[in-house]
Order: sequence, then structure tokens, then C-alpha cells
Amino acid sequence: MTELQGLRALVTGGGSGIGRATVRALAGRGARVAVLDVDPADAELGFTADLSDDSSVRRAVAAAGEALGGLDILVNNAGIGAAGTIEDNPDEQWHRVLDVNVLGIVRTSRAALPLLRRSERAAIVNTCSIAATAGLPQRALYSASKGAVLSLTLAMAADHIREGIRVNCVNPGTVDTPWVGRLLDAADDPAAERAALNGRQPTGRLVSAEEVAAAIAYLAGPAAGSVTGTALAVDGGMAGLRLRPRAHS
Repeated sequence: MTELQGLRALVTGGGSGIGRATVRALAGRGARVAVLDVDPADAELGFTADLSDDSSVRRAVAAAGEALGGLDILVNNAGIGAAGTIEDNPDEQWHRVLDVNVLGIVRTSRAALPLLRRSERAAIVNTCSIAATAGLPQRALYSASKGAVLSLTLAMAADHIREGIRVNCVNPGTVDTPWVGRLLDAADDPAAERAALNGRQPTGRLVSAEEVAAAIAYLAGPAAGSVTGTALAVDGGMAGLRLRPRAHS
């Protein structure tokens, strides 16, 4: 596949999980890909940045743009999770998660805009979540951050459409990533918890990182040239389907 041949991409949080799969998906379609991460050690073109530090982000984005010779695609994937109700997370954790998950997108996009404006095929794809559109238990802080990402995506799409920059997001369901793995390991009964997560998605299984990456690659590419301001669900039907319970014999 060569639909992204000649395009230059930057993926935040590209060191693991959805980000790593996205780097592979974009490169496999012909793009040159740089990674911005707190630890990009394995990346061929890796740049270290802390998304909560604007100066750090600006330096890394500028260095990536110079190494790539410009920028056509920005994938804002980096983020951190949180579990609990509104009673469980202290203010400091709220500030930290919102700072990384929401303002991290703001900082990276703001730094990348001058480069993207010079591209003829500019696209930004944000990693959002099913948590932005469905009420999930024990995810108050995380859901609030992803709800903000969804609204931010729509606002950015409106702001930059006349500059030729498309902005979309993907809304994954529960993805089989290292973060979910750690949550399962911490559960009282990891096997039962995994079965419950599988069961709440109509497909009966977790979403794979590669499936989310394929959606990101589509939104970033020329085939999605008329797609902007859109949230693409990659959730095994979780957001839209209401299945009847299975009949038990």
C-alpha cells in the first residue's frame, strides 16, 4: 500500500500501544514517520518531549519537522489514563490528566500548525475514546478528558478547514494495550475482568491496536479528503448497537 507515499507524519505517544501500531500503519502505507514520546528510544526518527511542557513540545515538533523536511500529518495519540469516580481522584490528578490529554493536544497542534499550513494534504487525527460519548463506570476523570478531546476536535476542524487542514478523531472502545493490561493485572480477578470487558463490546472481544491504527491511517490519508470534523468509532459496535441478551439453553 502506497497511498501515503511522500507524506510526512508525526505521532505522539508512538512508543507503545495504539501509537506504535499507528507508526507501523503509516510507514507501511508509504509515509515517513517521526515519533514524539517521553521515551522514543526504539523509533527510527524519535524525539523526546513532555506534553505538559510547552517549550519541550515546541523544540521536539520543530526538530521533527526539520528532520522530515516538513509535516503533512499529525497524530495526537499520547495520553494517560485514570480510574475512579469523582470522589476517588485528587485535584492534582485531575490537573495532570487534563494537562496531558487535552492541553497536550493543544500544545502539539499549536506547534505543528505553521508546518501543516505549508502542506497540500494536511491532516490532524486525535485519539479520543468511547468514553467521550458513553457513560462508563469508574472513569469520571478519563471520560471528562476525552469529552474535551471530542469537542476540541470539532472546534479545531472548524477553525482550520479554510487553511486546508482537516481535523478528525477516532473513538476506540476498550483496546488491548499495555495500559488495559495493567488494569487487568490489578483487578481482583483478571480473567473475570477481561471477560467482562470483552462482553460489553458487541463483537465479544477487545479492539486491537492495529484496528485503531488502520482507522487513523484512513483519516490521515487522501482517501478521506472530504472527511473533517468527524469522530470515527472503532469500538466493536459498543456505541451504537443494543443487542438482546444471548439465549441460554
